[in-house]
Amino acid sequence: MTSLYIMAAIYIVAGLLHFIRPRTYLAIMPPYLPAHKALVFWSGVAELALGLALLLPALRTWAAWGIIALLIAVFPANVYMATGEKFQKIPAWVRWGRLPLQAVLIWWAYQYT
Repeated sequence: MTSLYIMAAIYIVAGLLHFIRPRTYLAIMPPYLPAHKALVFWSGVAELALGLALLLPALRTWAAWGIIALLIAVFPANVYMATGEKFQKIPAWVRWGRLPLQAVLIWWAYQYT
């Protein structure tokens, strides 16, 4: 159960950060995606809601599938961050390490489906 609470906390905090520090999320939005502010807002809502839903046994399975879908949906932003010129100040291991981390996070969420 500790793993579940840690996972929920990660998504709740990440969701809140979309509203507290939106510039961070706006910066990694690929230019080809429209409505950056709306996408950051709604992905924050989704992370927050899914993190909270993980804590409710009746919603846990749906929340885990939602997190998996969300992780797949935000993957282009991680690719953009890994390959984008404006992110070169961030160490390469951080930029590129986020990509396989997505698979780990998907596996972790799958444990609750």
